[in-house]
Amino acid sequence: MKLGIEGKSAIVCASSRGLGRACALALAREGVNVVINGVTPATLERTAAEIRATTRATVTPVVADVASEEGRRKLLEACPQPDILVNNAGGPPPGDFRQFGREQWLAALDANMLAPIELIKATLDGMIARRFGRIINITSVTVKAPISYLGLSNGARTGLTGFVAGLARDIARHNVTINNILPGSFGTDRLRDNAAASAKPGQSPEAVLAEWQDGEASGRFGDPDELGSVCAFLAGAQAGYITRQNILMDGGNFAGSF
Repeated sequence: MKLGIEGKSAIVCASSRGLGRACALALAREGVNVVINGVTPATLERTAAEIRATTRATVTPVVADVASEEGRRKLLEACPQPDILVNNAGGPPPGDFRQFGREQWLAALDANMLAPIELIKATLDGMIARRFGRIINITSVTVKAPISYLGLSNGARTGLTGFVAGLARDIARHNVTINNILPGSFGTDRLRDNAAASAKPGQSPEAVLAEWQDGEASGRFGDPDELGSVCAFLAGAQAGYITRQNILMDGGNFAGSF
């Protein structure tokens, strides 16, 4: 399926690995020129080289932390007028909310709520003027089904969801859409880190992962490329009538009807 976005430009945040990398790769396969970022130069350059090797797209790596004002400035300097914005950031640490102070809460809000809002603010008017824009936020299944030990993520990502729900209605008539992808358990470093943090004394992270996988409705974890493909579709010309949606990707784990 040709998505009609060849030659367009995209900023894909936190994209040197994991779900962000999968989104950047899927867009590049559609001929989108992508700006990617990460905080580890070697990992970022390796990802850029891998995407270039398998696509014909231009890939611009930017060493930057999207949660910082300087990092966002660098991204916007590399791509001031993106047609597609994929907001993504590493999730805040798990733990008992009693352990978290103001600094931890502000860091979670900066990375997972305020940074996406700042990037939307910086790029939205250009999208409206060109009458094409696709904003996709990678949030979390916790927006629909909060997990007790992910309190920082629950709060920050739900805040972003509420904000864009109001904005999306105002801009829909300009062919600018905002949608959220809510990933469940995907085979990423983040999942492995959470398993290590959740391990009981004497329990290995591998044992935790095996237990979690056995509890998945699908019997497996998601493949990041599956999420990347959904991201690319939402960025496509044919998805212009889809906006303000929270698209759950959890292999059927969520028990509700809606």
